[in-house]
Amino acid sequence: MSTRRELLALGAGAAVGAATAGTPAFAHDAGPGPEHWVATWAAVPTTIPTRGAPTVLEDQTVRHVVHCSTGGDELRIRLTNEFGAEALHVDAVHVALRHGSGASTAIVPGTDRRVTFGGRPDPTIPAGAPMVSDPVRLRLQAGGDLAISLYFRRRTTVTTLAAFAFQDNVIAAGNVTSARTVKATATLAQDLFLSGVAVRKHGAAAIVTLGDSITNGANTQNNLNHRWPDLLGARLRAAHLDRGIANAGVSGNRLLHDPNPPAGSDAETFANYFGVNGLKRFDRDVLAQPGRRFLIVLLGVNDLGHPGTVAPPSEVVSAGDLIAGHRQLIARAHEGGLRAYGGTILPFKDDTLGFYSAGNERKRQQLNRWIRTSGEHDGVIDFDRAMGDPADPIRLNPAYDSGDHLHPNDIGMAAMAAAVNVRLFR
Repeated sequence: MSTRRELLALGAGAAVGAATAGTPAFAHDAGPGPEHWVATWAAVPTTIPTRGAPTVLEDQTVRHVVHCSTGGDELRIRLTNEFGAEALHVDAVHVALRHGSGASTAIVPGTDRRVTFGGRPDPTIPAGAPMVSDPVRLRLQAGGDLAISLYFRRRTTVTTLAAFAFQDNVIAAGNVTSARTVKATATLAQDLFLSGVAVRKHGAAAIVTLGDSITNGANTQNNLNHRWPDLLGARLRAAHLDRGIANAGVSGNRLLHDPNPPAGSDAETFANYFGVNGLKRFDRDVLAQPGRRFLIVLLGVNDLGHPGTVAPPSEVVSAGDLIAGHRQLIARAHEGGLRAYGGTILPFKDDTLGFYSAGNERKRQQLNRWIRTSGEHDGVIDFDRAMGDPADPIRLNPAYDSGDHLHPNDIGMAAMAAAVNVRLFR
């Protein structure tokens, strides 16, 4: 078995699990567009819960730290008001290279840049819309970090956000968008009104990882970028493969159903953070990513586990339902010119969230068997076999277990990244 240091370093890039490439069911790959914009970071926007007090900003700056997978000499930022009922006014937007590591939100001197949108430094984003910035000249290294600061002068209720960033972002008083350091008045592990960064680059392409909390990075340590897509990015850079990664994982996300918390339940305080179902968000979160060429799908465990826990029992699905949903993703990926790789669902016997049952295990096995053997995907990434307990394969390996027997820990995330054959992305 690989050591803790070996798994986190991921230097050699040896695959732990099976990952095979089939023959693509389409005529051509979708390379970067005419301007060669490639996604280097992404966060999936969701809306706020039906119960609870939303975050309100007024004369405050939000400074985000984002970890980028590939670099370039120019970049673009994507803001979003997709769940706002009225226009969103952002009074100033700045981007800079982040100085330091961990929870640092300081910027590298001399790298601060004002960001404009259609030539305006204070964009107004229509209700329900995203907005992409003008190109910004800033040399970003692959694997580097950006500090992206948004200033809101007038009272602004946060309606659109990615709720689980696993990075400490900060709120500070006043307009300190260009300040080298800021004094935090609050710290939050969320991305507010920010959903993407792209770089201009020749010869690069993007991988989109469509998934749930396991792809989003749940239960990993904040500020370390130990989500398995981040660690896969490190392996690709070590293999000299210039591939951006757009992490389209959403904690709690389902393939077939939107959030639907039972009335009066505690789930009403968080379920909207789970995002709309994978089929519904596919065009926005996959096809709209700049330079997208490859797709990795890891969805289905919440479809099995949510009914009867944080969703109505009436939303129980069969293995056949999940297979039909995955077939839709494959078809739509191929229509968009992407290679679609299927990830098998990780084991979750005796999980603490109430997902496991003999019936759900049978469905998981049926879905995984189809992913492995049907040949409908362009390749298979067998996370299940890489992550199972050797003594009880339907249980998560204790060495990789964050404690709830469902989500991997940081070492487990490294094992997932090591299970991906980087040759799939040549």
